[in-house]
Amino acid sequence: SAVLRDLPRLMRRISQTAAMIAAERPDCLVTIDSPDFSLRVAKKVRATAPAIPIVHYVCPSVWAWRPGRAVAMKPYVDHILCILPFEVKALARLGGPPGTYVGHRLTRDPGVLSAARAQSQPRDLSDDRVKTVLVLPGSRRGEVRRLMEPFGKAMSVLRQRGHRLRLLLPTVPLVTEVVKASVASWDDKPEIITEPERKWQAFGKADAALIASGTVSLELALAGVPMVSCYKLDPIARQLLQHMVTTWSALLPNLISDRTLVPEFYDQYVRPENLARQLEALFADTGMRAWQKAGFAEIARRMATERPSGEIAAEVVMGCIKRANRE
Repeated sequence: SAVLRDLPRLMRRISQTAAMIAAERPDCLVTIDSPDFSLRVAKKVRATAPAIPIVHYVCPSVWAWRPGRAVAMKPYVDHILCILPFEVKALARLGGPPGTYVGHRLTRDPGVLSAARAQSQPRDLSDDRVKTVLVLPGSRRGEVRRLMEPFGKAMSVLRQRGHRLRLLLPTVPLVTEVVKASVASWDDKPEIITEPERKWQAFGKADAALIASGTVSLELALAGVPMVSCYKLDPIARQLLQHMVTTWSALLPNLISDRTLVPEFYDQYVRPENLARQLEALFADTGMRAWQKAGFAEIARRMATERPSGEIAAEVVMGCIKRANRE
């Protein structure tokens, strides 16, 4: 209802923004993410000032849902700057604008790199050691509430199976109080971490992670942390998404590697016993742990760029400007 109330104001802002850009006649328009706003602006600019080249930074998730958006963008977007390596081929396959992979900020993030260095060091994988487990239940209140109970019960199952655990739970201010209230009933209380620098230290120490499906999976993959992923949707979202999602996996590490590196559990399959046994397989020097580690190293190679993202993006923008001037 709040979105509907704001819709007339948002549409006015789109029109005002597009009119201002068209009046200024820039050498190039670069729109950044926020496709529901940015691409509407781009479409209006193309209609009123067709000579302005338009580049969009961050490919909309056409490879995951609403694939028709790719074709729809082509008349008014000249180039897409992609942050995931498979997006260039996805745009071509779906009939969208040309794309260039410019790299992802996480590949050069100091926290990710420090955690990856720590994960690359020799590690004690003996069965009787204390296992350090990252618990990452998400950053939205709803998803945290839906996952904290099965996450806590999974830790109890591991303890019942003889494992000694150290639980680390990095979180964000928005859900800290929900997290604190939820862990009150856990048998093993996690150490709750809110400082960003300590989050990356926890990533470096972890033997394995239990996570809510999301961007954190890519952070963990680039840091080299073995993981198990799951998600529980609210009933309305489940009904909507089951008819819209077209991708075979919801996890970026699986999509980038083009194979199932990380096990995924959804809705009724988010069972503590399932999660505990999958985590257990990552504690020791198992084939599953080695499979993930090798796959994560391959992801890091696939996502690496020889030059900084900004340089590659600037080259694309300049190329669009030159082509527009020739025409």
